[in-house]
Amino acid sequence: MAQTWIKLVSETEALTGASENAAADMLVATCLAAAAAGDMDALFDLGVAYSTGSHGAPCDLIEAHKWFNLAAVGGHDEAATCRAEVSDDMTAREIAEAQRRAREWLRMVRTDSRAA
Repeated sequence: MAQTWIKLVSETEALTGASENAAADMLVATCLAAAAAGDMDALFDLGVAYSTGSHGAPCDLIEAHKWFNLAAVGGHDEAATCRAEVSDDMTAREIAEAQRRAREWLRMVRTDSRAA
């Protein structure tokens, strides 16, 4: 997981010649696209990025919970454990907001796939 991020950042920098911040932003965008296509590892990697505030993502436990939740629902083995760990540092309102955002993401992805 972390090695995948490092590898992708290195490849992105090599291909674009971009700065580290631009490459990290591109990495998050790439993972978002893969997540929209149903890549569970990308969903999990986004959870890691938001839970640690790395790879161009701010530290945001609500977003981290959302991505871990989506990955867990999709069958990613580690995601449920990470979601539980993040939940320990969140209020009930924050968890409810993360769940709302996860449902919103699923609706958006389903709508986009029907339109295509």
